[in-house]
Amino acid sequence: MDIEQYMNKSDFEKIKEFSDKVSTPCLVMDLGRIRRNYLNMEKEYKKSEIYYAVKANPEFPIIQMLGDLGSRFDIASIYELDIVLKAGIDPQRISFGNTIKKASDIRYAFDKGVRLFVTDSENDLNNLITHAPGAKIYIRLLVEGAEYADWPLARKFGCSIEKVRYLISAAKKRGVDIYGLSFHVGSQQRNVFEWEYALIKVKDVFDWAKKEEDVKLEMVNIGGGLPSRYLNETEPLEVYSKNINEFIENHFADDMPRIILEPGRSLVGDSGILVTEIVLISKKTQLDHHRWVYLDTGKFNGLIETLDECIKYPVCYTSHEDSESGDVILAGPTCDSVDIMYEDHKYQLPMDMKMGERLYWLSAGAYTSSYASVGFNGFPPLKVYCI
Repeated sequence: MDIEQYMNKSDFEKIKEFSDKVSTPCLVMDLGRIRRNYLNMEKEYKKSEIYYAVKANPEFPIIQMLGDLGSRFDIASIYELDIVLKAGIDPQRISFGNTIKKASDIRYAFDKGVRLFVTDSENDLNNLITHAPGAKIYIRLLVEGAEYADWPLARKFGCSIEKVRYLISAAKKRGVDIYGLSFHVGSQQRNVFEWEYALIKVKDVFDWAKKEEDVKLEMVNIGGGLPSRYLNETEPLEVYSKNINEFIENHFADDMPRIILEPGRSLVGDSGILVTEIVLISKKTQLDHHRWVYLDTGKFNGLIETLDECIKYPVCYTSHEDSESGDVILAGPTCDSVDIMYEDHKYQLPMDMKMGERLYWLSAGAYTSSYASVGFNGFPPLKVYCI
């Protein structure tokens, strides 16, 4: 595999040299690369405010560095809020971006100074009006995008355009003007035009709200979804920014709202390498043409996004590079039969690789350590190093 398709060879060697000194499994994050990604995104989206999606990777050094660069933050829980506040971030730079939250969590965040909240249901809206009086509330619109997103988000979150209108009217009757709208086209979205389709719906609601309810919506949160580099190819990020900026301009040129962008994967994904050890190599029968390769991490300890083989990570093996390769099934170490990362998609690995040697999972900086279980089969959480 050509490592330079996914990261600079010198960056890889720096991480490998560090990881050689520590035990596996571990995730090693390159803070310098995250910094470059953020500054590039800031340059590409000049008219948008960047709210880092903390759920992608909540490690404190990452939060602290992004905060120093001027990033804002999207949180999904009061626990993520505490991490961000510990880094000295002004709560005015935080958005509570989870539509599913307890009334007590709303009050906690509001008391800490958070003033920007999302909703997608009448009960949650009522909780926000009651427990976060005067907060800026925006509604998440349900949009499509599952066909081209490697990790779709279209079912659990958001509400229909009719429901959005109802919530705007319901809030108005209680003396509250909804602040804006948000949407998410799906994580690792490979079709940039999904943002266009969503913005068409958003503009329709903006026009309706002004005409029918005399509510001037002031903000559009276009969510995340910008891709990282995995085996499934995507357009360069510059293609996304060019098109998305044009879509926004085309729909809102006459009266530009506040634009919020919530990158997570695209900021930290290609900045991390998951370092794993080969625990066992076996065949189920003497006639099998493929080997089972069991690693010391799997679905429950960092690789949950291999569920249904959705995200296909670049897997690098640095020993025996010139050896003949063959099909393998990659599986994790736990006593659970679903702990198989790739069975249909056969990775090619050297025939003479050995137990105890290491595999490196590139572009593993997002949704690995933050998804890892705590204590399943007694395995500890994934260790993270920021260098």
